[in-house]
Amino acid sequence: MQITETSDKAPFPLAMAQEGERVTIFLLRGGKGLEMRLTSLGLNVGSELTVSQRGGGNLVVLRGETRLGLGAGMAQKIMVVKR
Repeated sequence: MQITETSDKAPFPLAMAQEGERVTIFLLRGGKGLEMRLTSLGLNVGSELTVSQRGGGNLVVLRGETRLGLGAGMAQKIMVVKR
């Protein structure tokens, strides 16, 4: 299935995900440095995440048994789709 902007599974920034929402990483929009940082944390395209907590613009996400804290700027550059 091709994902388009008009699809019900249109990509959106992880920063916009609600607490408890389950998403899949669709695209990393940062530069090479950010992409390397995120992949070293296990956040690759195709990774499935659950938003555990929201505070201000910051997020805590779960990837399997791992909890990761992300700042608002970083979360804005991670494009996701709903699972």
